[in-house]
Parts: sequence; C-alpha cells; structure tokens
Amino acid sequence: MIIRSRPSTPSAALLRLLRERPQPAAAERCEMCAEPIGESHAHVVDLDSRALMCACRPCYLLFSDQQAHLHYRAVPERYLDFGGLTLDERTWDELQIPVGLAFLFRNSRQQRTIAFYPGPAGATESELPLEAWDTIVAANPELAVLLPDVEALLVRRERGSAGSCHLVPIDACYELVGQLRTLWRGFDGGREAHDAINAFFTRVRGRSRPHDPAARS
Repeated sequence: MIIRSRPSTPSAALLRLLRERPQPAAAERCEMCAEPIGESHAHVVDLDSRALMCACRPCYLLFSDQQAHLHYRAVPERYLDFGGLTLDERTWDELQIPVGLAFLFRNSRQQRTIAFYPGPAGATESELPLEAWDTIVAANPELAVLLPDVEALLVRRERGSAGSCHLVPIDACYELVGQLRTLWRGFDGGREAHDAINAFFTRVRGRSRPHDPAARS
C-alpha cells in the first residue's frame, strides 16, 4: 500500500513558519513596577547594595528628591566640565591609582569617598588611603556640588597634560567600565580600550556644560 501525504495547506505552512520563527527578545521592563521601558531609560541606585536598577519615568521621579531619606536614589542626567580643575603628576601619584583613569564618588552609607578604576576584571575599588582626595576637595570647593551615591567625578590623567575632570552620572561610569572589561588587554588596556575611552570622553564633552558656581544644578 502506498500512503500519500496530504499537501500542506497555506494556513498549515503559515502556522509552521510562525512556530519556527525565532521569538523576539523580551522587552526590557522597569525593575520597580515591571512596566515595559525603552532601550534608553533612567536608573535608580539601591543605596545598600550599590546595584543600578532600570526604571520607567514615573518610578524614577519617585526617588528624585536628593534630600529625602530613601532606600533608592534616582541617578541625575547632568554632565559638568570642571575645566579649571587640574591634577598634576604629583597629585595623581598621591591618589595612588595605577592607571590614568578613575571615577570617584561619595558613598553615603560608608560616609567616605570611594575611587574605582577600570581593568580586565571590571571596576576595581582602590583599597589605598584617599587622604590626598580630601586635599584636592579642600583646594577645589566646587567639587562639593557632586551628589552622593549617584554622581561621580570622572578623572582622566594623560601624560604631558593636566587631564580632564567631569561630573557625570554614576551609571555612565559603570557603562564605561563594562565596555572596557570586554576590550582591556595587558596593563594599560591596549589600543581598542583606549579608542573606546576616547570615544566615551568625546560624548561626555559633547554633553557637558561648564560648571557655574552660581548655578544650583
């Protein structure tokens, strides 16, 4: 007996195509309320765990009061250029950071300033004393505008120059560190890492406005 297969109908073929088609990636969601959010979205910081959480705009605004005593804190979106702040080679050496790039922020839970610098393992916390940083702040009182936990001073020290100093959102720092983790080669990072750093600082300069001591934000 010869058994003949029945020809596929157009609807059957369509159903098979739908079953076999790769499913689209799940949309990113707010980690506070589970609402869908776009690729470009805001973040809040868990002050205890230091974790960044993706947030929709309404949830973000709930934690935007920087004076309130909250478990979470919204990450601001401002970028400032401290053009007059320079770190010479001696000052940088006193910070005892082994590479020419670092970000520093105030941890309100620990009541101290913490320094991180990039490397092959990601963000490395400086375990060395930072008394020199207190000296820098005393000499540059404009740094008092940095909001604890959510903003950082991003410092780049380049050989033969005073380098650059910018106030940036803390999530931008972690984004840079995450990118460098995949590119870093050897002690100084290698060419790809330095190209990524240059591109990042180009974007930072484009978004930054000069710090105005008379401005509140």
